[in-house]
Amino acid sequence: MVAMRRLVTIGLIAVSAAIAAIAANVGVAPFAHADPGAHRGERVSGPPWSGRSALVAPNGAAATAHPLASRIAVDVLRGGGSAVDAAIAANAMLGLVEPTGCGIGGDLYALVWDPQTERLYAYVGSGRSPMGLSLAEAQAVARERGNNGGAQLPSFGAVTVSVPGAVDGWFALHDRFGRLPFRDILAPAISYAQSGAPIPETIAYYWDRNRIRLEREFAEGRIEELANARATYWPQNAAPAEGSLFRNPDLAATYEALARDGRSAFYEGDIARALDAYMRRIGGWLRYADLAAHRGEWVEPLCVDYRDARLCEIGANTQGIAALQAAQILEGFELGPMGLHSADSLHVQIEATRLAFADRARFYGDPAFSGFDLARLIDPAYAAERRAMIRMDQAMEPPPPGAHIAFHGDTTYLTVADADGMMVSLIQSNYRGMGSGLVPDGAGFMLQNRGELFALDPSHPNVYAPGRRPFQTIIPAFAFRDGEPWLAFGVMGGDMQPQGHVQILVNLIDYGLSLQAAGDAARYRHGGSAEPTGERPDGRGAVFLEAGVSAEVRAELARRGHHVAPADGSFGGYQAIMRDFAHGVWIAASEMRKDGAADGY
Repeated sequence: MVAMRRLVTIGLIAVSAAIAAIAANVGVAPFAHADPGAHRGERVSGPPWSGRSALVAPNGAAATAHPLASRIAVDVLRGGGSAVDAAIAANAMLGLVEPTGCGIGGDLYALVWDPQTERLYAYVGSGRSPMGLSLAEAQAVARERGNNGGAQLPSFGAVTVSVPGAVDGWFALHDRFGRLPFRDILAPAISYAQSGAPIPETIAYYWDRNRIRLEREFAEGRIEELANARATYWPQNAAPAEGSLFRNPDLAATYEALARDGRSAFYEGDIARALDAYMRRIGGWLRYADLAAHRGEWVEPLCVDYRDARLCEIGANTQGIAALQAAQILEGFELGPMGLHSADSLHVQIEATRLAFADRARFYGDPAFSGFDLARLIDPAYAAERRAMIRMDQAMEPPPPGAHIAFHGDTTYLTVADADGMMVSLIQSNYRGMGSGLVPDGAGFMLQNRGELFALDPSHPNVYAPGRRPFQTIIPAFAFRDGEPWLAFGVMGGDMQPQGHVQILVNLIDYGLSLQAAGDAARYRHGGSAEPTGERPDGRGAVFLEAGVSAEVRAELARRGHHVAPADGSFGGYQAIMRDFAHGVWIAASEMRKDGAADGY
């Protein structure tokens, strides 16, 4: 299809005043609890800190971390593809232009609202650890070159590599919801990989940081091999500069094999055999049999009510349940009258996050091994019990996990909506940085280092074991409002993700911000809680605050016992698509902190 092999100029410009009017008609009063006159002279409408207006599109929309990926998604929609087809095409393009956040060497999770069946589907594309690597051997590698004095697995190298689940996810999603041939879906990314694709500012920055980190790790003997990564990603001993064109012919060839031979090429064909041979050559553990045995799974999403909305996440081995727990705790507080970015509002949000993270550290893991039903953590009675631990005048000491809950036994986010009403919320990642540092011979992509997130304590539910899925940070989100599918959204970035989901929901519902302003608003991130890898809490941890939080509020949070830290840039990346019920259009927003863009037609 020629239309999907070229850029299509979309002449959609969203006007700020129109966005405010539309937001009011979807039950969100624009900029509630604020004086509109205070913004005059800085922006005609909207808060002064909002980076741009949201996009409005009558037929379909996409929001991704790279403008060309968004444009490709819209081209696919215009060419007759479903939202799932467009999401896969965008993800393939991001694997080329944003290898700092994603790629087919990693895992994938997705939530899909299907208007035909009127059902929200959840897909878990999480790969398992190699069957040939024992806990004892993993512990030995950790002692030799691991983190935290050998108590944790290293961040890079072959011991961190688990089976990549992204490609299986593409085909599972396509089999159920796709319309176009896979060759047409992958054609734009293949063309750009062959001829060159532009690298924008933020991606270029992180690319160079990853190059420096991986070179240092290799020099210190923590990565088995780096020549392939150098040849693929920094052949001139430098990361692509901002505005330069990046080519990856090996990735183009890999995508062509997928377009020609389907899923089997990756898990049972030439790609699988090449991965096996590479791992044997460098002394790694992943094998052909591990790839051939892989299957992702469809699961039921977990959901909780928040005001007049219903937030849905994926449970399984992810931290999505933490967002649900925090939202449940916060529903017992009247946040609106407290005021946006007030000390009271931020205090209770931070405390709710800390309570959820205490349970995350104790209970989260692969339920196929742990036998623990994470749904037990979102019982309303349990939420009320945890809520009662919050004091308005004082930050908690490190909170424990639920005492009576007995235990048995760097990322990209994108969203697409189509003219039929299908909505896709998809997140995909290699985990830390670009991944393990290992690029299989001729593959054009780096293998993930998700295995770093296993614990090594045999008594922990997330302990390493052969054939097991590690704890996952990546989580897509979806929300209903008044029973109708309303919002597909995500905030990428490690432990920022569940915190970000809650902040977006609070900003939209409690503070009446528009879709774009809800993401542009200053964020907090709590760090230093206990972790599912076995790390103990660092006292009360630290609260990192962006510049939009006033000095007075910072001082008050410190007085209450929070360790307030300055912004460190680790506040995630946001994309969202909202349905405007009154006007029958899509509203799309993209993170001002990143290179991404929203597009539509």
